[in-house]
Amino acid sequence: MEYYLQLVINGLVVGSIYALVALGFVVIYKATKVVNFAQGELVMVGAYACFSLTVEMQLPFLLSFLLTLGFSVVLGLAIERLVLRPMIGEPIISVIMVTIGLSSILKSLVQVFWGTQIQVYPQVLPQEPYFIMGVPVAPVYIAAFVLSALLFAVFSAFFKYSRLGVAMRATALDQCAAASMGIGIKSIFALSWCIAAVVSSVGGVILGNINGINSQLGHLGLKVFPAVILGGLDSLLGAALGGIVIGVLENVCDGAAKQFLGLGGFKEVAAFIVLVIILMVKPYGFFGTKQIERV
Repeated sequence: MEYYLQLVINGLVVGSIYALVALGFVVIYKATKVVNFAQGELVMVGAYACFSLTVEMQLPFLLSFLLTLGFSVVLGLAIERLVLRPMIGEPIISVIMVTIGLSSILKSLVQVFWGTQIQVYPQVLPQEPYFIMGVPVAPVYIAAFVLSALLFAVFSAFFKYSRLGVAMRATALDQCAAASMGIGIKSIFALSWCIAAVVSSVGGVILGNINGINSQLGHLGLKVFPAVILGGLDSLLGAALGGIVIGVLENVCDGAAKQFLGLGGFKEVAAFIVLVIILMVKPYGFFGTKQIERV
């Protein structure tokens, strides 16, 4: 029993990070109707930026973290202005292909500047574990879950109560109507990319403190995609629940496969099995808009 409780706790931590990355997917899709396949690479770039500031420039971790958030805002603005804005009005499949190309460029740049070896963050939190229902949990896991939940609550409140958040929701609902009411559509697009870059960087920094980082971290975007589809591509609540469910599911399935079948690596495929089932049964997810578009 303790074994599975440990798997669930680990799954909650991983799932909360998935939820953050899924939030980036949803924000961009809601505002621009574009599925950003470079989301995982934004996680990777943010993680490496914080690592570089902390280890190579010897800055305090908290200062490095804040500077990384600022860097993410600039990166999001640059991507939207230089790469995505020229694609306005082009077929959606062309825009999606651009995001795939962007993911390759970002991954190549990371390998050029930092190489392919695993890099380890310096220890920030104490290692003495806390005990939850008798199961030892490292402080970094607890901090990761709390930070992810806090950020999700902040962004949920932002979209629900702030003028900018309401403007983004209006743009997502009907871009032409929003523009006719005086909402700056291009500014909303830019803000969407900034938010996506910031939440992805936070997820990357959290993962860096848990497992270290390497140039394969960008694959996280594909692992999070089943969570986005499960919750609904245009639902913030769905992103949160989808991330948690997929995180717990892949950890528990992986643990059960090891225990009963002696199989390792089931974690890597469990989420995609769920993805196939979701697409066959409920392609718009639990909370997504009931609309299917073939591209």
